Amino acid sequence: MNQDVNTDALRRQLLFHLRQWRGAGIDWLPHGAPLEVAAASAQPLLPSPPDGRGSEGADSPGLAFEIATEETVTDLPSVEERRIALATLAAEVKTCTRCSELCSTRTQTVFADGQPGAELCFVGEAPGADEDAQGLPFVGAAGQLLNKIIAASGFTREEVYICNILKCRPPGNRTPLADEAANCRDFLERQLALVAPKFIVALGGCAATNLLQTTLSIAKLRGRFHDYKGSKVMATYHPAYLLPHKHPEKKREVWEDMQMLVKKMGRKLPEKT
Repeated sequence: MNQDVNTDALRRQLLFHLRQWRGAGIDWLPHGAPLEVAAASAQPLLPSPPDGRGSEGADSPGLAFEIATEETVTDLPSVEERRIALATLAAEVKTCTRCSELCSTRTQTVFADGQPGAELCFVGEAPGADEDAQGLPFVGAAGQLLNKIIAASGFTREEVYICNILKCRPPGNRTPLADEAANCRDFLERQLALVAPKFIVALGGCAATNLLQTTLSIAKLRGRFHDYKGSKVMATYHPAYLLPHKHPEKKREVWEDMQMLVKKMGRKLPEKT
């Protein structure tokens, strides 16, 4: 029984990673020696490639096998397996030196706040000074306002997942550069694949344009849902943009967006007391 359970877990993890690689444009993998694991089924996980790549006697022996295109992956790894994978990814982020300026000026990386399996994820721009000091996203003034938005929408901070486009603070809290966002893109995509939220709120233009890979402004993106790899995305203004010394009048539009999101999620807003 334990062997069947372990084999099934291994199969789910394998198919999950194959789906991620396929989404990244990888359609073949190096051929290696078979694992000494008892087969759970006589049927192979992946069909033999039609062109013979990686098969015995192929013109290019040992090259690779193709990723199955007809296999539908419906089961994610367990929450605990994804929690471990996220911790491993966070450790990888800590050692990242892809952006020389950012890694030389950061106090620490800021990976996320939340757990895999959260139905709702908020994606911001980048850590600020408070976040860089504490190692958690949205803990400064903008974070306090985000907490109020989350609570007013009927959620607790503990039940949502919060992260940023960048994992390091840009000097002076400047807007992330295009190459910096590109360098962090792989981390973000792997992170969101493991969390697997059904809904994402992109906070601010930087988050929305980078997540959705668009040049449209928040004004044109907000008020409707977009798609990110199967997750429904609502783009709205960043909490920092709503602070008293900036554009507090935009709070009404953010509230309209959150009301639309809550309705889409099949939830009800808390009753006013």
